[in-house]
Formats: sequence, C-alpha cells, structure tokens
Amino acid sequence: MTGTGGELGARAARSRALAVLRVRSRALAVALLPAAAEVILLTGAATGQFTGQGWDTARWVVGVLAVLVLLAAAGIALVVARARPAASPTVPVSERSAPDLYRMVRELADRLDVPAPSAIALTPDCDSWLEDRTHPAHAPPVSRAHDEPAVPGARIERRLAVPAPVLVIGSPFLWWMRVAELRAVLAPVVAGTGPSAQPDIAAARRFVRGLDAAVAVADAPGRGPLTRGVYASLGRVARLLLRGCREHAALMERGVATAAAERAHAVDYGPRIAAQEQVGLAYAGWDRLLTKVALPAWRMGRWPSRLDVGVAAALTELSRRDRLADGFAARLGERPACDLLEEPGAVDEAVSLLTARLFHGGPAESGPSWAPVDWQAYPEEVVDRTWRAEAARLHRVLDSLGVSPSLDPAAPDPGGPTLARVLDHLAEPAATAPTVPAPTAPLDNEDREVSEVSEESADTPGSADADPDPATERSALLAAGLSAALAREEREESAVPRGARAQGPDSALWEDGDLPLFPLQPPRTGRELLAAHITAMICCAAVDTAGAAPGLDWLDGPTLLLDGERAADLTPKVLSLIEEGDPAPLRAWLAESGIRPEKPVRLV
Repeated sequence: MTGTGGELGARAARSRALAVLRVRSRALAVALLPAAAEVILLTGAATGQFTGQGWDTARWVVGVLAVLVLLAAAGIALVVARARPAASPTVPVSERSAPDLYRMVRELADRLDVPAPSAIALTPDCDSWLEDRTHPAHAPPVSRAHDEPAVPGARIERRLAVPAPVLVIGSPFLWWMRVAELRAVLAPVVAGTGPSAQPDIAAARRFVRGLDAAVAVADAPGRGPLTRGVYASLGRVARLLLRGCREHAALMERGVATAAAERAHAVDYGPRIAAQEQVGLAYAGWDRLLTKVALPAWRMGRWPSRLDVGVAAALTELSRRDRLADGFAARLGERPACDLLEEPGAVDEAVSLLTARLFHGGPAESGPSWAPVDWQAYPEEVVDRTWRAEAARLHRVLDSLGVSPSLDPAAPDPGGPTLARVLDHLAEPAATAPTVPAPTAPLDNEDREVSEVSEESADTPGSADADPDPATERSALLAAGLSAALAREEREESAVPRGARAQGPDSALWEDGDLPLFPLQPPRTGRELLAAHITAMICCAAVDTAGAAPGLDWLDGPTLLLDGERAADLTPKVLSLIEEGDPAPLRAWLAESGIRPEKPVRLV
C-alpha cells in the first residue's frame, strides 16, 4: 500500500470488517447455545450423571427449544443468503460497445496495481462508485460472444469465479469531461477494487448487504396474518444485527475510501484537482437540464432521447454566459470522453429513457403516448404542445365556471378561446362581480368535479386564507379548478394497468410501484398552476397573432421568441394579475409586443 495513510486505512478497514464478522459469529453462537446445552444433557444421561425425572424433562424441553431455534436460525440464514440486495438502476456497457473505455479502465487499474472492475455501467447521475453484484440475482445471463469458441465447462467456470465489483460511471461525465479528466476522476474509484478483493472485507460486505435485503423482504406487503408474523420476527432479528454492525460497517467503508484515495494519490493527482471543478459544474448543469428542460417533456408524454448531449450544450452555454466559467470553454477542443464509446448515441438514448423512469416514472419502452423527441423538434413537439394543452385546460375550467366568452354581453362571440376572456375574468373586481351563473349545458365528469371543488372553495369560510399564496377571489377559484382538473388527469394516467406497461431489462432491479425513485419537484401550488396556464395562454396568443415562435433555452427551458429574441420575463406581470387583479402591466406589454388578446387562438 502506498503511503502511511493508505496502510492505516487498509488496516482500519480490515479491523472493522473483522468486527462485523464477529457480530455474525455471536449470532451463530446464540443460535447454537440451546443445541450445545442439549448435547451436554444427553452426554450426562449417557454417562449416568444426569438421571431422574427432572433431567428427562429438562432434556425434552431443551431439545425442543434447540430444534426450534435451529430451524429459525436456518430460516433466517437462508433468507439473508438468498435475499436480493439492492442494486442501482444502471445501463450496462459491454466491452464490445466500448473497447476504448474498458482499455482505459484496465490501464488505470494496472497503474494502481489493483484488480480491474468486472464490468462498466452508466447511471443518470453525477457520481461514480463501485457496486458489488456478485449475488446470483444480479448476475447477467451468461452469453457467448459471436467470436468466442464453445468450450465445454466454460459456463460452469464463469459461475464459479467471483467477479470484481462493477464500475458505475455518471453518464454526464462522459459527455462533458475530456478523456484525461475522466481518467483522473475515476482513479480513486478504481483503486477501491483492491480492498474489495480482501476476503474479510468482502465477507463483511456480503453479510451487511444480506441483512439489509432481509429487512426489505420482511417489510414486503401482501402477506397473510401468519406469514406476516413470521416475517415480522425475521425483520426484528435482521434489524438487531444491523444495529450491532452499523458503526463497524461505516468505519470499514471509511477506511476503504481512505486507502483507495491514498493509493490513487500518485496517479493523475494534478489533473484530478482541475477535474473536480468539472464534477460540480456537470452536476449543476444536469440538475438544471432535468428540471427546466426534461420535466416539461415528460409531462407531455415525450422523453428527450439525447439528455447527455443536452447537458453538454447547457454547460457550454453556461460557459458562454458566466465569466467565472469562461475558462472551461477552452478545454472543449480536447477529445471528449464519450468518444470512448462505439455508439454514443445509442448509449445516450438508453440512459435518457432510464432517467425518465427514475425521475418521472415513465414506461420502460417507447409507445404511442411515450415517444422520444429530438432536440430539433423539442420547440414544436413539446413547448408548443405544452402551451396549447395548458391553455385548453384553462378554458375548460372557465367553461365549467360559467365564464362568458366576452365581458360585454352585447359583443359578438369571438368564435374561439381568447386571451381577453382570461384577462377580463381575472381583472373584474370580485366585490362588484355578478353572481357566476351555473352552466346550462350538461356537465361531464371533469366539469362536474371542477365545479364541485370551486364551489367548495367559495363556500368554505376562510378558504381564501387557507392558501398561503396571495390571490384574488376569482384567481383562487380558477386555481382550485385547475388543480382539480390536473389531479383528475393524473389519476386517469396512473389508472393504466401495470401489466400494460412494458418491462425493461433492468426492471428486476426495482419494483415499478416504487417509481419514480427520485421525483424532481414537489406538487405545484394552485397559484403556480394558474400562473403557468396564463403564461401558456399568452404564449399561444403571441404565436398565433404576433408571429412569435416557441424556443428552447438550455438553462431555462421553454421560452417565447419574439422577432428571434427571447421575450421578457412575464412572471411579475402575470402575478400582478393573479394577486391584485391588475391587468395593466400585462396589457401594456401585449400592446408593445403586437399581441392581440381579442383574437381566438388554436388549442389542442
């Protein structure tokens, strides 16, 4: 081991691993204690020392207890050994699809004098780690390469061999980092394969992972009363053992990390300092791309198929705008790490689909209501469709509230939905507003639900104060109707039978009922929904009456382009209408931009 710190870390890790194994040994000793007592009693009876009715009764009681304890211990051990440990959802990268990447990792392992990772996988996250997938449930199906000769017994030998951990790499790193930067960042991670090959550390990790998996098995729902009681006892024992070795396991992993960092200290240490800056930058760009760009597409049933290309474009744009990041653009002339892949486009598409599943809960495969979208088509197929869908929902809610198309009853019907209808309704003071008439047309289920929620909001004392967001009475009613309509649509979408959803190759790693694993945003408030829908209606009017166009900003997501330039921020003007009922700032901006609110717009 290189360096004193590395030696101390390795010794500390092995010491803590032995402490974890001692917890296992003590549990085994407790399970064998009744059997040992029974052996002593039987030996005493055979030698004539323990004779009499009392000793016979003791032998029967202890014998039954020993059998029960041994059966329980065997059952717990079987569950711990067979339970499937948690595994991170990833996209596997075969050596055939990325020979240069595997070659780089192996050369790095040789320089570090550690075993090379058994495989490489990509994760939609800005992090990298080693993951042990030696459990049979995680082993991929054994398949023979097209140019590999069929050797009898080769399959058996592979299954008997214990592979090294899998190297999991954050996919944004491959598209944003250069090859030298990626190698420097991966050096401490790859160095961790050395401690993983140590028998005591490997055994301790298997024991802890098995206990964690056993707890998950015990907590699984859908069991009968008797079975649930048995698994509850199993869960209590597993949690007790986990508490006994939790601190030792944490210190063991800390020692492993210290040893790996010290071993990698002499390999690309200088470039690693600069590369760490790119790690933070990639994380910021990835988070912004998901929340501002990908999330609107997912809500429309479309998933961007080149997210990693998008994060590279977003970070390049950030380098252009931010003077603090200006120096990062100079490195873009070097070879990107995604060149280490044979087909980076196919890999990016697989990672993008997995990202949509983890962060939004989308299906595992494309379909009529879940189709990929390219960045060139994003403005028309996502931005424009989102605006028109939200504008259509806004007018459906207005219809359910009985809002007339025009404020002036004598004015002719414009013949379609207009922005003026929204402005006139929200700008009219609630104190002098006439009673909203009930709709004369029959209500469908959606309109009935919206009307009931709106009436409840209006009749409930203090309902205006229940929402902490400031808004006029009419804005609050409209926001409540939009919330009810959107909730109904989400319920209908979630009511699709689970069996009708496609199952991907990684579906065994998690349960579909747990998706999304990492929801991006909390539910939006009523005011936020209303502001988004009014903004969408303004954008539709701008596109249809002023020649504007939908656009995509890599850092801010959907945007409105007026004469090729990004439109000014509409949020303060929209909030003035919602919170104060004052349409003057918004009307002034519409007139200045040449947008005609009285003209009907096209909806979906």
